[in-house]
Parts: sequence; C-alpha cells; structure tokens
Amino acid sequence: MATVAVPSNTQILSSRWEVFLLVIGLCTIELHIGGAHSLKDKRRILKSLIDRVKAHHNVSIAEIDNQDIWQRSTVAFVCVANERKHTFQVLNSVVKVFEKQGEYEILDYWIEMF
Repeated sequence: MATVAVPSNTQILSSRWEVFLLVIGLCTIELHIGGAHSLKDKRRILKSLIDRVKAHHNVSIAEIDNQDIWQRSTVAFVCVANERKHTFQVLNSVVKVFEKQGEYEILDYWIEMF
C-alpha cells in the first residue's frame, strides 16, 4: 500500500481506490461602512459587493455578524480546493476586491485554513 505525505491540517477522504486532499480556506473581514446612513444603505452596499465578488470568484460569501448595526459588518467567504496555495490565492484575490472599494473601510481581516 502506498504512503501519502500531507500537511497535518489537511483532511484526507479516502475510499477503496482513491485519496482526496481537501483544503478549506475561510476569510473573515470586519468592515466600517461610513457611507451607510441606514440599514437600507448598508444592505445596498453589501449586496453590490457580494454580487461583484460572486461574479468574479468561486467562493461562498455572506454577512455573518453585526446585521443590525448600520455602519458595521462582518463578512466571511470560503473557498474549497485541493491545493493550499490555490485556496490562499483565491482568498487574497477577494480581499483585494474589498480593498479597492471606497464605500467602506476594512477594520480587520484574517484567513484560516482547515
């Protein structure tokens, strides 16, 4: 039987015939939306951003916290791939989309790999 070396935080799903490597990347971003003067403004800005990200990147994205605070938001997006490097590149590419926009300020973000 063959031995496969994989990083310690990579999950291995195996069957009788194949071994699959699975890398899950999660990025969480905290935003201050200075241009929002109501929850309606905030939803409009976030919907535009989320639609733009979905159109150009293969990630799942959603607002996960601060839904009732009209100038704050926490957004998370996830990428699943078979290579850690590719997953990290996709997540960084999405972060750059966030950085290019002028309607809000990134307060903090972090990337985790599983």
